[in-house]
Amino acid sequence: MTEPDLTIQTIRTQVFAGQQPGTSGLRKKVTVFQQPGYLENFVQSIFDSLQGCAGQMLVLGGDGRFHNRQAVQTILKMAAANGIGRVLVGQGGILSTPAVSCVIRKRQAFGGIILSASHNPGGADGDFGIKYNIGNGGPAPEKITEAIYARTQAISEYRISDAPDIDLDRLGACAVDGMAVEVIDPVADYAEQMSQLFDFDAIRKLFAGGFTMRFDAMSAVSGPYATAILERMLGAPRGSVMHGQPLEDFGGHHPDPNPAHAAELIDLMSGEQAPDFGAASDGDADRNMIVGQKLAVTPSDSLAILAANATVAPGYKNGIAGIARSMPTSCAADRVAEALGVPCFETPTGWKFFGNLLDAGKVTLCGEESYGTGSSHIREKDGLWAVLFWLNLLAASGKSVRELVQQHWARFGRNYYSRHDYEGIATERANALMDGLRAQLPAMKGQMLGSHRVELADDFHYADPVDGSVSSHQGVRIVFDDGARIVFRLSGTGTSGATLRVYFEKYEPDSSQHDLPTQQALADLVAIAEQIAGIAEHSGMARPSVIT
Repeated sequence: MTEPDLTIQTIRTQVFAGQQPGTSGLRKKVTVFQQPGYLENFVQSIFDSLQGCAGQMLVLGGDGRFHNRQAVQTILKMAAANGIGRVLVGQGGILSTPAVSCVIRKRQAFGGIILSASHNPGGADGDFGIKYNIGNGGPAPEKITEAIYARTQAISEYRISDAPDIDLDRLGACAVDGMAVEVIDPVADYAEQMSQLFDFDAIRKLFAGGFTMRFDAMSAVSGPYATAILERMLGAPRGSVMHGQPLEDFGGHHPDPNPAHAAELIDLMSGEQAPDFGAASDGDADRNMIVGQKLAVTPSDSLAILAANATVAPGYKNGIAGIARSMPTSCAADRVAEALGVPCFETPTGWKFFGNLLDAGKVTLCGEESYGTGSSHIREKDGLWAVLFWLNLLAASGKSVRELVQQHWARFGRNYYSRHDYEGIATERANALMDGLRAQLPAMKGQMLGSHRVELADDFHYADPVDGSVSSHQGVRIVFDDGARIVFRLSGTGTSGATLRVYFEKYEPDSSQHDLPTQQALADLVAIAEQIAGIAEHSGMARPSVIT
C-alpha cells in the first residue's frame, strides 16, 4: 500500500461533547455532527484507541439517515490516512446494524463502524450516531468505549486523505489512496445467513397457501432486507412490505417499532380485514415488534415464546444453551428457562452485556424489553431475524399469533408488562428523582406498598460471569413477594434532556385472569410508583409521554 496523500487537521477549539464513558457510541443532533472537526474527532479517537488496526479490514455502513453518505466518505478518507488496509462498505453507504455484525463475522473483519441513531428520528433536524463494533461483531466493550471517550477529550489533530469521494452506488472494488475499498451488496451475506437458520421452504408453503402479512419498515434500512427476503425469496405477496424505501428523514416517521409509533400497522392489524401477521422494525433494523390480529405481542413474551419453541427452526434444532434478558425485561423468559433446564441470565440494559455470554456459549437467545431480540448467530439484536423466527413458528405450528400467545400463557402464566416513558425531563430533575429513590432503598424491604410486600429493593449491580467486570447503578428495582416488579431507569438513547423509563410487571398464573387490559392489571403498581418516586412533581408531567 502506498503512502496516502493526507492532511493533518488541527482541532483548534474543543468542539467535542461526547457521550459519557462506557456508552456504546455517540448520538447527537445532525447539526452537532456537521460542526467542523466533530465527526472527525470521534473517528480519529477510534483509530487512536484500537491496537493493531493498521493494515486490517473494517466494515462500514449505516441506516441511510440524513448525513449518512457524507459521513461514510469522511470515514473512508480517514481510514486510508490511518493505515487501514481494506474497507467493505455497503452500497449507497447502507448496512443495517445486524448486517454489519453478520459481515464482520463472516468476512473475519477486524471490526466495523456503524452510522445510526437507531430508533431516533432522522432528517436535517433529527439525530445522527456512530459506534464501533469489535471483531466478534458486537458493540465495543466498556474498556474500548472508555478509551475512545478519553481520547476525544485530549485529541488535538486528525488524519484525513485528500482523495476524492468514491462512487458508493457502484458495486465492486476501488481504492482510496491505496486503501482497498469494496462496495458490497448490503443484503446478500445477511440473507444467506437467514436461509441457513430458518426453514425457508416451510415459510414459502405458508405464503403459497394464502397467508398474509404486513411488515412496516418505517421508511428505514430494513426495507431492502425485508423486500428481498420476504417478497422475493419467500414469496410473500408484493406489497407485504410497507414503507420499504429507506428515506433520509424516515418519511417523517419516528422509526421505533412500538404500538405508539407504528400506529398505522396497529390500526391495520386491529381492523376486520387484518392480515394474518404483522411486524415492524426500527431505523437500523435491529428491533422488532410482532403483531397478531388485534394483539401486539410484548417483547418479553416474544423472547419467551421463541425460546420455548426454538427447535422448530433448523438453526436451533438441537435446543438452546441458555437465555439472557436485560434486567427491566419481564421474567417470562425465566420460567421458560426453568422448564427447559437451562440458565437465564439477568444483565444490565445494552446489547454489549450479552456479548460475553454468547461468546462463552452460555446462552443462545437474548432479548431486552425495548423491542430487541437476537441470538448467537450475530452479536447484535436483529429485527428481521425475529420476524423470520415467528414466520417459521407459524408455519410449523399451523397456529395463529393469538393462539400461540394464549397457549404460552396457559402453560407458563402471563406476565402483564408495560413501560411508561417520560421524555425530555431536565437532567437535574431526573437525577434528583433517582437520588430520592436510592435514598429510600435501605428502609424499603418488608414494607407494604398497597397490597404488595417488598421483598427486594436495590440499585441493580451486575458482575459479568465471564470476565468478572462490574457494572453498578443499572436501575432501581422494587421486587414484591408475589413476583410483581417496578423498575426505574434513566435512558441514555436520547439527544436532549433525560428520559425516565418506568417498567411495571405483574405475574398472573390464573388463566381466567389473562384477558384483562394491561394498564388495568397494572394500575395499582403505577400508583405505587408515583407514591414512592413523585414522578409528576419531578418531571412536571401529569402522564407519560409514551406507554408501550
